[in-house]
Amino acid sequence: MVVVDSLLLAGGFVLAGIVVLLFGGDMLIRGAAALARRAKIPALLVGLTIVAFGTSAPELVVSVNAALSGAPGLALGNIVGSNIANVLFVLGLPGLIGVIGTQTRGVRRNALFALLAGVALVIVSHDGSISMMESIVLFALIFVFIGLLAFSAMRAKDDPLLAEVAELEKAAGKGSLPGVILALIVGLIALPLGAHIIVTGGTAAASLLGVSDAVIGLTALAIGTSLPEFATVVAAVLRKHGDLAIGNVLGSNVFNVFAVGGATGIAAGLANVPLPVPDQFMRLDFWVMLGASALLALLIFAGRNVGRLAGLLFFGGYVAYIAALVWLNPLQMP
Repeated sequence: MVVVDSLLLAGGFVLAGIVVLLFGGDMLIRGAAALARRAKIPALLVGLTIVAFGTSAPELVVSVNAALSGAPGLALGNIVGSNIANVLFVLGLPGLIGVIGTQTRGVRRNALFALLAGVALVIVSHDGSISMMESIVLFALIFVFIGLLAFSAMRAKDDPLLAEVAELEKAAGKGSLPGVILALIVGLIALPLGAHIIVTGGTAAASLLGVSDAVIGLTALAIGTSLPEFATVVAAVLRKHGDLAIGNVLGSNVFNVFAVGGATGIAAGLANVPLPVPDQFMRLDFWVMLGASALLALLIFAGRNVGRLAGLLFFGGYVAYIAALVWLNPLQMP
């Protein structure tokens, strides 16, 4: 067992774990999508299942690993922090340099689902823990969401979230059989390895800084696992296709709660490991998550795009949120 006894080393572990995790997630998506294509599975089914679940694989393995390793704050912090970062940071900063459209087909439905997902997470957490049955309900809801996406796909092709998974499926589903198998093996090894490295570094950093592991999950880990969404939104804005970026963010927030949160609770329940919810979440983090989701939904239903003003409001809100976390959890530097 590696002993992490310095803040620099702990930070290095978290950073290295994020890199390994994102690389493993990408390899797993490419390998699984290519294998599904070879098996003649319809592209839409591949996009809505393998690719959609695969993009949440990094958050999933980290949260499950953290919960089973006795760091539930890190597990839930990763989910809640990612949802906050996806709206305030991932949409806020790119909104300062370009316009992110919000009026394409399906965006209102996805915004409502993202908000309801956040509400569902707060409801199952109100008693201070998430039970096995509550986790099963959360996980079941992701299939309801996928069902709605499939129904939408049969009616229209311009849903931004569908466009996102279709683009990923097209890019992922190529390669020779040896390459496909290698990608799967590398992904299946890299994901749990990256998660273990992150949990090791994250818990060590929390101990060295004198804060809870939830704070590490809400900040460093949340930003790290939100980087793919951030890169996608920036690229879309620079290509003047900002209207496609919103689907990626909303879909990610839905999957984070239902798929990642549900699977984490189920894994903890099967292992007979409790999944307590830190008190801090009910004091601040849940409400920031719901507030950000509600504000984005309000913009969408009001027919307003995420431009410079909204981008400034979102990004400023994220800076204020991080400042509040630091104020509520003063660091104890070694």
